[in-house]
Amino acid sequence: MRQIVLDTETTGFEAEGSDRIVEIGCLELLNHMPTGKTYHVYCNPERMMPNEAFGVHGIGPDLLEPPQDPQPGQVTLRDKPLFKEVAQGFLDFVQDSQMVIHNAKFDMRFLNAELRRNGFRTLPMDQSLDTLAMARKKFPGSPATLDALCRRYGIDNSNRVLHGALLDSEILADVYLEMIGGRQPDFALSSVATSGGGDGAAGDDWRPFPRPAPLPPRITEAEKEAHGEFVAKMGDDALWTKLSQ
Repeated sequence: MRQIVLDTETTGFEAEGSDRIVEIGCLELLNHMPTGKTYHVYCNPERMMPNEAFGVHGIGPDLLEPPQDPQPGQVTLRDKPLFKEVAQGFLDFVQDSQMVIHNAKFDMRFLNAELRRNGFRTLPMDQSLDTLAMARKKFPGSPATLDALCRRYGIDNSNRVLHGALLDSEILADVYLEMIGGRQPDFALSSVATSGGGDGAAGDDWRPFPRPAPLPPRITEAEKEAHGEFVAKMGDDALWTKLSQ
């Protein structure tokens, strides 16, 4: 089972208006284990960065002129590609895999607005899994922000001074895996198809099948002989003798 943990950063909240995506960060999970494969890109939104958005993610703020007093590690978008130039690479990375997103409605709305605006196929909402909804269902009445979930699960997010798409995806992956019971909660048995369907889900009556042929022994004849002599020295009351009868 392949999943993509995803986060975006934007210039604001109006996906269908003048706001744009400025960063996409994704990482790949295979059977609930990170594979190390990631997709990360900054995009030039061709507009000014509002101060409110800059205060959240620190990207920008002025996209039209070089920063007067650049800070170490400050990201500017003047030389970054447009969304239409990275859209196909993003779609190729995601493919048809489930996307794990915190507050999926927000990110999916922006992604599909950008894809639609630039003539690419959009992503169906049911391809996403909303960890915000999961957290609200699992912990009703409790804070469900990513920071609150990190505190609940003891996940170190001390590097998260500002929001960043790839860093937030990495943190979200840890949170998601804790929410579903830890890494590989089903021991990868969910990849075994049921006899009545082809969707790859594990049936409740799944059982392991016997091997078609026994595995060959890995001990040598000399080792077997030496073991037999060792057991013989223990006498007839040796536990190994009783168990092998």
